[in-house]
Amino acid sequence: MNDSADAFERAAAAAKSLPDRPDNETLLKLYALYKQGSEGDVSGDKPGFFDFVGVAKYEAWEKQQGTPREEARTSYIELVRKLGGDF
Repeated sequence: MNDSADAFERAAAAAKSLPDRPDNETLLKLYALYKQGSEGDVSGDKPGFFDFVGVAKYEAWEKQQGTPREEARTSYIELVRKLGGDF
């Protein structure tokens, strides 16, 4: 694993134990950047209308479409650090 991928995985682990729970908008941003950094552009079918959380996650990830994985990883790491993630 290269340094960037290692830092990304450490940030993901740190995000699970942040000192304060981020607001929903920030949580969606974390989710979208993680998915973009780990899987790339959004894939799969959009969840059904009544799956409000699933739709919100899908749409947040969809907004990252076209962002290079490395850029998404860097943004994710910076956001986790800003939120007080210790890694």
